[in-house]
Amino acid sequence: MAKGTKVDNIIAFQGTLGANSDMACRAVFPEMETLPCDSFEDTFAAVQQGKARLAMIPIENSSAGRVADIHHLMPESGLHIIGEHFQRIDHQLMAPKGATLESVRKVHSHVQALSQCRKYLRSAGYQPVVHADTAGAAELVAAEGDPSQAAVASALAAEIYGLEILDGDVQDTEHNTTRFIIMAVDPVHPEPDNGPVITSFVFRVRSVPAALYKALGGFATNGINITKLESYIIDGSFTVAQFYADIDGHTDDKSVQLALEELSFFSREVKILGVYPAHPFRQG
Repeated sequence: MAKGTKVDNIIAFQGTLGANSDMACRAVFPEMETLPCDSFEDTFAAVQQGKARLAMIPIENSSAGRVADIHHLMPESGLHIIGEHFQRIDHQLMAPKGATLESVRKVHSHVQALSQCRKYLRSAGYQPVVHADTAGAAELVAAEGDPSQAAVASALAAEIYGLEILDGDVQDTEHNTTRFIIMAVDPVHPEPDNGPVITSFVFRVRSVPAALYKALGGFATNGINITKLESYIIDGSFTVAQFYADIDGHTDDKSVQLALEELSFFSREVKILGVYPAHPFRQG
């Protein structure tokens, strides 16, 4: 963080400078300074403790699925979702100067990035090595200077750490996109009639027959579209499941209020994480 920088002008992300989360921050808030954090917990804490105004958090990828741990950490962060961003992710294979595609043996990157390039790495015969983030892997490869070691990261990371791009756009799918959520201490309250709105929340049901069916019945009867629904176990006995859900609609809408009211009859601890404008990507 530069000396004298105001907290209002800082957005935190997990990773090292040049990470995809860093690129997402720069795409949405080019006027803000980005603050790299070692972990997602540290990213949330930076906002909680007043070191940053916002946090940019990756939540899912179109080819690799949800980002591990986020759904467990987010409800306990004390922060609110105030927006979302969909970022096209183009992975580059990079190595120290003098390296070639033939000299490379191991490729370092975040587990999500390696998953998004699985077919490419397998066909080339490269051994994947997991790191905490993409740009951190690039930084390590640059420091070691070994032509047998490469990284999968962004073009920005290659520029920052002085690596050569040996092969471009090595992700397995053409439209490789990550959804990010933007989080802050205070919630936003968008106007209900000022464009599409997403409401995100978590709730718990017991692991008994028809529990989820009953809990979600109100969304069907009130015509509410559930765009995302994921479950994960939160206790060691495997008897209580917590669900994360996104729906189309605003909590001020009568139909959404009725659906959430019915949800509360059949579930426990319904917690609204955010009510925020839908990203234009959803309309495309």
